[in-house]
Amino acid sequence: MTATIDTSTGPSTDGAARPLPHRRRRIPTRVITGIAVTYLVLVILALIYIYPFLISISGSFKTDADATQNPLSLLPQTWSFTAYQRLFTEVPLPLWTFNSAFITVCVTAGRVFFDSLAGYALARLRFRGRAFVFASLIAVMAVPNVVLLIPRFLVLKQLGLYDSYAGMIIPLIIDAAGIFIMKQFFESIPVSVEEAARIDGAGVFRTFWQIVLPMARPALITLFILSFQGSWNEFAHFIISRQSQSLNTLTTGVATLTSGQLGSGNQYPLQLGAAVLMSIPVAVLFFIFQRRIMSTSEGGDKG
Repeated sequence: MTATIDTSTGPSTDGAARPLPHRRRRIPTRVITGIAVTYLVLVILALIYIYPFLISISGSFKTDADATQNPLSLLPQTWSFTAYQRLFTEVPLPLWTFNSAFITVCVTAGRVFFDSLAGYALARLRFRGRAFVFASLIAVMAVPNVVLLIPRFLVLKQLGLYDSYAGMIIPLIIDAAGIFIMKQFFESIPVSVEEAARIDGAGVFRTFWQIVLPMARPALITLFILSFQGSWNEFAHFIISRQSQSLNTLTTGVATLTSGQLGSGNQYPLQLGAAVLMSIPVAVLFFIFQRRIMSTSEGGDKG
């Protein structure tokens, strides 16, 4: 089915000729059908991904019995805020939140700074072994993180960093993927910008800090979001780097709720309520910066 609107006009009543406006182009039926099908598929995929999160929200407002009998229902039979009350009375949620926030801030700041430095060095500085270092970086990215858990645990024990904030933070400060992102972005910035700074007497670090780094804002925001999300949701490293209950983060603390330490029952509402609260900071951060997440060539063209 196609439709057209004839917008042509004749001479005006006073006899003066008026310009004919452009006619609208016909949109073929198959194009309209294709667009509709595409949007339908995207909506279905979005619902598939969102549905588990909706279950978490609704499940946190259920009773234990309702969560057991109707685990996939999006509407609780009886709305209950007991899970959230218990989270703030029976569970050390403030302590878990503080630990997660403190570690996340330290790791995110460290990754943004050190990954930027390393990425700039690999992109601009010429030194012996540069190609080998970059190849090693790619190799580290290809290794599953779980393979490195036992060696990381042994290193922390030998250095006396086990069961401390330092042992939970330092191994996460440097990230191979972050270095790769920054290197690729720095290479898209014209070298002429740095040459002009050097002519004015700026050193390597000053050129990096005052000239190049401000131009890499899209990459920095991307690295900031990925670092924040990764360290906030980190679980495996915190399992092998600490033992004290006082160092529990939100991820490890929520995991302890599955052991039934707070009483009998499945504890589904309690666990889902903690998961919902834990996801709020990452969701807020993403929605604030989603339009500034880097495109692959944005910074270099502007430079």
